[in-house]
Amino acid sequence: MGGEKSGKRERGALGKSLVMIAAEIDGSRIGRIRLRRVPDASAESLEEAVRQAAVPGSMICTDGWKSYRGLNSLGYIHEVVRHTEAVGDKLLPYCHRVAALLKRWMEGTHQGAISHEHLDYCLDEFTFRFNRRTSRYRGKLFYRLLQQAIAVDPVSYSFLIKHARGLKPRDHYM
Repeated sequence: MGGEKSGKRERGALGKSLVMIAAEIDGSRIGRIRLRRVPDASAESLEEAVRQAAVPGSMICTDGWKSYRGLNSLGYIHEVVRHTEAVGDKLLPYCHRVAALLKRWMEGTHQGAISHEHLDYCLDEFTFRFNRRTSRYRGKLFYRLLQQAIAVDPVSYSFLIKHARGLKPRDHYM
């Protein structure tokens, strides 16, 4: 995430934030999602993000990026969709669809003006909204929002700005 910038592309692009997208496949549609900013594309960072997004025993489909090689040893069923790490058409279509929706939401709702310091909160909000998009009980949606508001200590805007660079991605919605 981070807009179009010249220079290095794909994983680790300078000036951009790397976001891990996990999309549950529910038949022929997308089920629940998890979004998490990761500091880099190392095995340590990606494995931790997978641990927080999926329970052991889950099937994890990835590209051939070397940092995913240890997922089997962590108790996941790891399926490599394509043995090259190059980005391409229809590699992971559900994740690509989530990425496209996320980018469209950011451009429309936030006019593309999301700073890196606030990205984690925006990812949390998008995940919350996406995972409840088919909820039949709108009252329950509000109830869950209240539960989350109570579970998290309030944070002032001045605190966010003052401490933004030292904050770690929040785990409570993931």
